[in-house]
Amino acid sequence: MPSGIVHDRITIKLLPWVGGITYCLTNRSAELTLILACGYLFSGMMFGPDLDIHSLQYKRWGIIRGIWLPYRRCLRHRSLFSHGLIIGTCVRLLYLFCIISVISTLGVAIAQLCFGFAWNWQDFVRNQLHLLINKYPHETAAFLIGLEIGAMSHSISDWLNSYRRQRLKTRLSKVKTKSSNMRQARIYQKKK
Repeated sequence: MPSGIVHDRITIKLLPWVGGITYCLTNRSAELTLILACGYLFSGMMFGPDLDIHSLQYKRWGIIRGIWLPYRRCLRHRSLFSHGLIIGTCVRLLYLFCIISVISTLGVAIAQLCFGFAWNWQDFVRNQLHLLINKYPHETAAFLIGLEIGAMSHSISDWLNSYRRQRLKTRLSKVKTKSSNMRQARIYQKKK
């Protein structure tokens, strides 16, 4: 499996391609291209599949990286739920949403007790969903696609590297078997 630095290089080297293709596919929309590229970079550098181990991506969360400890404990490295296409990104988004919800609920509850203001969660969530889905659907889709492309570049590079190593191991095994067979044949001929 490539190291975190190799994954970073892959992310950076693919960025112009991701940006260029997005720019062409979005009818030259610089705004959507920038949003998708930001999602791609965020996913490639901080929100990728390796949050399930003590990785470079995990370390980049700094003092709040502890929010990923339950995620790391619940998922096996390179499982379908961390490295799977689409599923891995959805699981990470759902996990992060749950963490933010719990922290926000505690913060608002404490603020309501201390300052006595009224705040309706249902209205807040409804307004946010309205913004994301109805008012900014293209921007939301671009960001989510960027997150997935960043995660895909990571997972695919892991899979390709594993495949390459497996083929190399198979080749070495065949070479060792062939040389062993040749050695045995020589020994057998000497005995005759």
